Amino acid sequence: MNLETAFKNFIKQQHLFSQKDHLLIAVSGGVDSVVLCALCKKAGYNFSIAHCNFQLRGQESDADETFVKSIAEKYTVPFYIQKFDTEKYATKNKVSIQVAARELRYHWFKELSSQSTHQPTFIATAHHADDNIETIAMNFFKGTGINGLKGILAKNGNIVRPLLFAGKETINGYAIENKLAYREDSSNSSEKYTRNYFRNNLLPALQKIFPEVKENLLQNAERFKEINKVYIDAIEKTKAKLLLIKGSEIHIPVLKLQKTIGLPTVLHEIISEFNFTSGQLNDVLQLLNADTGKYVSSSTHRILRNRKWLIIYPLEESASAQYVIEDNSTSINFPLGKLDIEITKAPFAISKEPSVAMLNVSHIQFPLILRKWKTGDYFYPLGMRKKKKISRFLIDQKIPLHQKEQTWVLESNKKIIWVVGQRIDDRCKLTGSELEMLTLRLHPLFQTN
Repeated sequence: MNLETAFKNFIKQQHLFSQKDHLLIAVSGGVDSVVLCALCKKAGYNFSIAHCNFQLRGQESDADETFVKSIAEKYTVPFYIQKFDTEKYATKNKVSIQVAARELRYHWFKELSSQSTHQPTFIATAHHADDNIETIAMNFFKGTGINGLKGILAKNGNIVRPLLFAGKETINGYAIENKLAYREDSSNSSEKYTRNYFRNNLLPALQKIFPEVKENLLQNAERFKEINKVYIDAIEKTKAKLLLIKGSEIHIPVLKLQKTIGLPTVLHEIISEFNFTSGQLNDVLQLLNADTGKYVSSSTHRILRNRKWLIIYPLEESASAQYVIEDNSTSINFPLGKLDIEITKAPFAISKEPSVAMLNVSHIQFPLILRKWKTGDYFYPLGMRKKKKISRFLIDQKIPLHQKEQTWVLESNKKIIWVVGQRIDDRCKLTGSELEMLTLRLHPLFQTN
């Protein structure tokens, strides 16, 4: 069976797209994407061409751009080009050049497809069987688990890979047979990139010992796709029994977690969703036997040991966020929940709930500022004539770390009048002779243990 027939059969078998769909083909100018364009043209598919100039190889990158534009002109299809400052992006986001390029291109491709006048539009990349083999091998050594061993998917959302069945030799042979011009990327021979090392050194060495290593890896990937479905189903059922969702927090009972079959694997699947790496798994496991207050952090979340629980909660992106409450405000939504605001006239129905603040209007000046507490903040807790720092107050109240970080205060004229949901300031208390009272009622997003 020739490549053109196999190409059409693979698309049909994998249900990648139909004749009426439009393809946005990612074309680098290399042999793989050039062959993909040729096959799509011969098969009668409608497509556009998108090219990323990552500006990493100077004139060579610009020459690639010019070459890909000529392919679009040859096939008379729309052409899209985007230049990226890849090195700047990599430095700013603290990622490798390879990761930066991948993030940049897929973000742009999805942006293009969403703006396309052709609906539906699929993003087609020229990943082939050898790419898949390299990915599987890399994932194995990186320790990505079963999910990584299933390899590259032929279809993932609106991203399709119609050449995934074909090996590199077959693609090269088709290009030679059909006299297709293409560009050679000089960076493909550089061993500073992990994938090139696997491609040029490790896999060829393994083939000398196991001649059928590539075929075996691809067969394993197919089996792991099915195993992964069973695995995910089991993990989701286990998570449903373990995880207690409270607003933006996840609470996990330590004792129950310790009795879970396959504890390290289950815990890895739980924490990976919150940007914890496999290298942090042992640190998180140690929390199961740690004292209250110990924690492990990722770039976005923290896992805290709090008595009999592990609590996963998001780190605040900004401690400077604040909300303004005017004298005519009736409610306000903020990260801790919803705050209802009301000025009432005497007589008053007094509440002793900590979620309700009843304040003497004559001692308050609008606008009020609602913000996170910060080091150095102090107030006069109700019933006390001496001031106390918020940090000391929270310690005395035995507030756990994750709740300390989520503590908000309300201030009037630079004076803190309420530690929200906990204690009002003594200077603003009711004396019994007030004609008006300010009532603030907190409706939290979650309840604490």
